[in-house]
Amino acid sequence: MTEKFAKLMVKLFGGIGGALVGKYITIFIISLMPILELRGGLIAAKLLGLPPVQSFIICFIGNILPIPIILWLIEPIFNFLKRWKWFDKFITWCEKKAHSKKEQIENLKYLGLFLFVGIPLPGTGAWTGCLIASLIGMDKKKSMLAAILGVVLAGIIMLIFSYGVLGLVV
Repeated sequence: MTEKFAKLMVKLFGGIGGALVGKYITIFIISLMPILELRGGLIAAKLLGLPPVQSFIICFIGNILPIPIILWLIEPIFNFLKRWKWFDKFITWCEKKAHSKKEQIENLKYLGLFLFVGIPLPGTGAWTGCLIASLIGMDKKKSMLAAILGVVLAGIIMLIFSYGVLGLVV
């Protein structure tokens, strides 16, 4: 599923310059997005023919930028937006989704958050992990460190997949 989204994003953003800089901007934007994150960014980087080390660095930066925003600001943002009916429904959906996955993190605390972010499975990642950490009241600084380390782990796994396994197919 992530690979299909990554291909779609390459098509959408690939026209931003088309040159090397445009390709790096594409993987950066993909890595900023919830659901896709670094995982989609690295798949897109491989599809765009970009080198792995530079791609990892750019995707890593793109994926960690939202972490402090989610951890420190998501609750005030949610509370503000809940004033409007449409946003309230969407936020309630987000909160339910986060709470449905909280057991995966809650039992192991920061190790659980690290693994939740780091093991690239559908529905996991820095966005969801940090949302859960924020909603269940985990320490923000420790959560940030766990999430960043999780992004590193996800990046290593996705480099192996994208440039190793996927590289054999594509």
